[in-house]
Amino acid sequence: MLRAQGFARVAGADEAGRGALAGPLVAAAVILPEGFDRTGIKDSKLLSPAQREVQYERIVAACAYAIRKIEPQVLDARGLHRSNIALLRRCVRALDPPPDYALTDGFPIPRMPCPALGVKKGDLVAASVAAASILAKVTRDRIMIRMHRRYPEFNFLENKGYATRDHRRALDAMGPSPIHRLSFANVGQTALPGLGPAETLSA
Repeated sequence: MLRAQGFARVAGADEAGRGALAGPLVAAAVILPEGFDRTGIKDSKLLSPAQREVQYERIVAACAYAIRKIEPQVLDARGLHRSNIALLRRCVRALDPPPDYALTDGFPIPRMPCPALGVKKGDLVAASVAAASILAKVTRDRIMIRMHRRYPEFNFLENKGYATRDHRRALDAMGPSPIHRLSFANVGQTALPGLGPAETLSA
């Protein structure tokens, strides 16, 4: 519909890791070119890890995309929702060529560089948003697998930082690691240092 109205480059943007207790928030924006085979492009939560990896490689090989992340310390200092909005906007701004229109999952994003619309269940109804969800999810999972090698006691290999029973038990027994989100309930509360402008959004 948007292409029929003259918006040739439609971007979709989505994030992964919003509800995790540990690890970064990761977001992506994707422009699917006209004629791109959308077979298998769906909400990342509906795909197996192997299927996500296959689709990830297809997307990055053929599409304009941008992936960005925000570290836990910044999420604690700036707040999750504020950080999420800024991160999605940053991804869309990073696209080259720039989009004519942007779709985001769930809620509208102010100050976008182009016309934009928040779409309820966007990762289920818009292929570009679903593609962004795949890039964000695969990127974040890869990060958490690396973090598992550093902090094996939390089993990030399996839980990817989310609040499983075993993860909460490890938190209770050992306290949070340096990549836990201390502002989240039952993770821990500490005085957070001020952050300079360069630290607010890590790429």
